Amino acid sequence: MSTERIAFFIALETCVWQALTLGDVKAYKALLAPEFLGVYPSGFASLAENLTPFEQAPGFAPSYVLSEARIMELAPDLVMLSYKAVFQRVADAQAKAMYVSSLWRRQEGGNWVNIFSQDSLANAGTNEK
Repeated sequence: MSTERIAFFIALETCVWQALTLGDVKAYKALLAPEFLGVYPSGFASLAENLTPFEQAPGFAPSYVLSEARIMELAPDLVMLSYKAVFQRVADAQAKAMYVSSLWRRQEGGNWVNIFSQDSLANAGTNEK
């Protein structure tokens, strides 16, 4: 897979993270499909449920690092981006790591939207599944 293609999807994902850290609900909604589904350690979340944190102050600190990115081309207009995120919640004293897989779909007109995301907290120092 070309590094330019990976960089393109990391840039999209970075826009999602940026919207989260800035509390920019308009930008966030523009990046996620209306039928978006999130699968998190806390359970399932629709787009509406993902918007709830925006009613409060941003929950994520603006410093985060996305690395180890890879993509899978599932169809001409459907791409799975998987990566490691190191991030810090505003309320936490310590950074955490998680692995994220996000499914991006190209819309008519060429825009890409995120239709699915699954986050898995990283187990430090283990290869447990």
